[in-house]
Amino acid sequence: MFRYDFGDTVGMTPLLPMYTLGHNFVPAPIHAGGLRYHGAGAIVSQLLKDGLIEASAHDNIEVFEAGVKFAKAEGIIPAPEATHGIATAIKEAERCKREGKSETILFNLCGHGNFDMKAYQDYFEGKIVRHELTDAEIQNSLKELDTPIIA
Repeated sequence: MFRYDFGDTVGMTPLLPMYTLGHNFVPAPIHAGGLRYHGAGAIVSQLLKDGLIEASAHDNIEVFEAGVKFAKAEGIIPAPEATHGIATAIKEAERCKREGKSETILFNLCGHGNFDMKAYQDYFEGKIVRHELTDAEIQNSLKELDTPIIA
């Protein structure tokens, strides 16, 4: 939900306009590849709200599959955070192929995964699991916010 929320879990930052799960949100104990923040950045949130960008979601298995595919094709092991962008780029390329379209697809590879080998080991050992937040979990976290919803 797009609303004002704190940028930290303690509530010491100024309120920021963002899509948020609530600064009190406690994520499930899953591998999140450095993506444990409760909201989208203020600039990204505004771009999304204004319809200038689109958001897409991928589960843990899908992003690790994309990371492995990328590593095999490019010889670079991507950081788990970057595999979300890779998964989206692959999904868009598959869509273009199905539709017979030629489009330029860009993504940002923001880091290598040389320090994330344990995460990849966990993936290959089947320890990474699919996880999806329920609407109830999201609503429960949001009801604790006392900040206004931005129209």
